Amino acid sequence: MLTGMQIAVIGGDARELEIITSLTELDAKLFLAGFEQLNRAFPGAVKEKIEDIPFHEMDAVILPASGTNEEGVVETIFSDERVVLTKDMLQAAPEHCTIYSGISNQYLNEITKKTNRKLVKLFERDDVAIYNSIPTAEGAIMIAIQNTDFTIHGSNVVVLGFGRVGMSVSRAFHRLGANTKVGARKSEHLARISEMGMTPFFLKDLKKVVRNADIVINTIPHLIITAAVIANMPSHTIIIDLASKPGGTDFRYAEKRGIKATLALGLPGMVAPKTAGQILANVLAKLLKEDVYQRKGNSSS
Repeated sequence: MLTGMQIAVIGGDARELEIITSLTELDAKLFLAGFEQLNRAFPGAVKEKIEDIPFHEMDAVILPASGTNEEGVVETIFSDERVVLTKDMLQAAPEHCTIYSGISNQYLNEITKKTNRKLVKLFERDDVAIYNSIPTAEGAIMIAIQNTDFTIHGSNVVVLGFGRVGMSVSRAFHRLGANTKVGARKSEHLARISEMGMTPFFLKDLKKVVRNADIVINTIPHLIITAAVIANMPSHTIIIDLASKPGGTDFRYAEKRGIKATLALGLPGMVAPKTAGQILANVLAKLLKEDVYQRKGNSSS
């Protein structure tokens, strides 16, 4: 239980509703900023403007998956107001207050560092990333179906990267009957790709591999699908880029060649917000319980 714990939940989308539900059920007291248009009440939660939250009482601050922008603005779909997290707000919080965010940027890194507050980037955790790879793979399938006039079964699919997302995506397309080739740098990854029944290749051979590609899916967060690679693709190829912004594709050249290329950010929140929210809620509940346990242990010693 999280009885006695006070938490600020600032901004977000439908995923945050699952987090709020979970934490209130655990008896935490929540202050919600950026939710005034949400026509739903949560026992144990109050809606406030961010400047009216008593940060000096907060044990934790939960930001949405996107964190803040470079000006501290927090995205929220349940408010028309500008919600901004400032250094002064974090400075007012107790020293033990932990900031939870999906990702971070220079602004968020700087204000947490300057205020000496702990920042936890949830999407860097293996458990969150692996669970999130499931709705991400489903979202990639959805985009492929919407943007092609042929079946995935029997199509030539090229997946770039064999990390947490690349593994789930390649497995999903392979099981749908695609001729799936997966590019990686490490020899052990190539061995695993082969063991899973797919065709491995070294990324340095990408220009050759895409010559008959119907669908190219990138999970590598740096420029990998260059103009030279795109020039070798058939005109009907579609590119689905799942890497973090700005992706790993030369989108300008893809448009020039008439190749469909999509930077598909935040797919879990788009295609399965309830599941994606439950993933985050479960991890947050675990981390917050550990925080309570640690602080109780420190206070008794």
